[in-house]
Amino acid sequence: MRRLLTFLLVSTLMATAQKTHAPASPDTSFPNADELNQMAARFAPVNLEVDLSGLSAGDKKSLAKLIEAGHIVNHIFMRQFWSGDLALYRKLQLDKSALGKARLHYFWINKGPWSEIDEHKAFLPGVPAKKPAGANFYPEDMTKEEFEAWAKTLYPESKEQAEGFFTVIRRGAGKKLGANNLKMVPYSEEYKTDLAKAAALLKQAAALTDNASLKKFLTTRAAAFSTNNYFESDMAWMDLDAPVDVTIGPYETYNDELFGYKAAFEAYINVRDEKESARLAFLGEHLQEIENNLPEDPKYRVPKLGAAAPIRVVNEVFAAGDGGHGVQTAAYNLPNDDKVVQQKGAKRVMLKNIQEAKFKSTLEPISKVVLQPAAQQDLSFELFFTHIVAHELTHGLGPHQIKVNGRDTNPRLELKELYSAIEEAKADVTGLFALQYLMTQADKGAIQAPLPHGPDAERQLYTTYLASSFRTLRFGLQDSHAKGMAVQFNYFLDKGAFVANSDGTFSVDLGKIKDAVAGLDHDLLTLEATGDYAGTKKLMSEMMVLRPEVQKALERLKGVPTDIEPVFVTADKLAGAKAPSAKTAKKK
Repeated sequence: MRRLLTFLLVSTLMATAQKTHAPASPDTSFPNADELNQMAARFAPVNLEVDLSGLSAGDKKSLAKLIEAGHIVNHIFMRQFWSGDLALYRKLQLDKSALGKARLHYFWINKGPWSEIDEHKAFLPGVPAKKPAGANFYPEDMTKEEFEAWAKTLYPESKEQAEGFFTVIRRGAGKKLGANNLKMVPYSEEYKTDLAKAAALLKQAAALTDNASLKKFLTTRAAAFSTNNYFESDMAWMDLDAPVDVTIGPYETYNDELFGYKAAFEAYINVRDEKESARLAFLGEHLQEIENNLPEDPKYRVPKLGAAAPIRVVNEVFAAGDGGHGVQTAAYNLPNDDKVVQQKGAKRVMLKNIQEAKFKSTLEPISKVVLQPAAQQDLSFELFFTHIVAHELTHGLGPHQIKVNGRDTNPRLELKELYSAIEEAKADVTGLFALQYLMTQADKGAIQAPLPHGPDAERQLYTTYLASSFRTLRFGLQDSHAKGMAVQFNYFLDKGAFVANSDGTFSVDLGKIKDAVAGLDHDLLTLEATGDYAGTKKLMSEMMVLRPEVQKALERLKGVPTDIEPVFVTADKLAGAKAPSAKTAKKK
């Protein structure tokens, strides 16, 4: 349950925040109620109703406890997102005017006062004009140079923790500026009260389920919240094999735009789709074969990948924190701890009901604008879904442990704040390469694949991907996925693989797209394998732009929803509504 601050504390915090941060601009320059409602309409409300009839009575009760823990994750995430976030949220809840309700609704979609799909521009007064690059993981006045100078003074173990996933950086006594006055605080201490509440709920959920693997994960994850050591519970999560499929804890580093070091809390409470999981398992079975044929220098290929990557197809019941704001997650590939990945591999979780909602609400209408009429017939949900599976699987391919000037390191540390975007682009094009490889092998009869193949399937794959590129670009170039997509789209245009037609639509040149995919994949894999920060910076500075023909197409898509806003119908029935969803916000 979300712990709300008192009005007195809110007033004090807001007054302090307004002294500390210069407002973006006068109140009158911000969207009015009608404009905010139009901005919110870019997220199409979708009722998420999930069939729970296959769950045992104990699992249903466990599911309700997990949803309750998910609401606490929202609270922790908002503390991580911005230091003034919770205070501002409470202030908005007190405003019952039409403008106040519109502000609260759009705030809740973004979990903050910056519009995620408008390059994190502020839509409320009295806040920084843009989201702080370091979120609330670091002091807002800290520079990158200050952190790096401080980190160099630390012993290796302390430096690893300072640059690690699970610590925040704070000012010391007196909060004086300077590298000699920084300190690190473990998440277990920074979020102690909330984590204790979440841990208690996880233990209750563990007691209610009769699934041994779910019991183990929930118990070890509850312990990790107090020890700040997530290794054992990540290993248990990799072994999780249960009808209730849950992911909860600190994982992705997208919100740390200073370094990409710090993990944000998120929760996905799901129910497994057994039939679809079994169908797609074949992709994981061919990962080593795909790795062995990647379009890169053979010396960079991994001769023996970690354990086989499980694929879980699920339907989402509830999402929270970093998994429940702005553009909704369609799939995820975790954990990010390289030590776990080396021993267990990584797990790919596909949110099928989210993907179906996105396809129907956004991709189908996008195709009617950016594709020529004949090409619109090639739009395929099966291949859209399968490519997302391939994207998540191929996050685990390519370089993960590398050497730079004799140092053992990894691409995330070497590419720093550029890593997320370049890794998303790598997974996109490596996913395309992997599907093309498997289609070709199926055509030869070398493998038996429950995957469409042949010329029609290839055309559908690349045409669907072209349309989907616009879906991603609409997220805005502050988003790591959109940054990576801009690099891809411009590369394919330059190679003639994507063609801008005179009528404003776009086409795929099937004679050039395969070579273009292989060429770009080679470049991205090589940048990661060599830890080439300068080369990555150069590529992104040149290619991470929206060219005029693309910008014009995006302008024509303004009437099409950008993404979805889930309404957690099943979760609300189980645990009761805890926050303003699309449905409740519009009723007020």
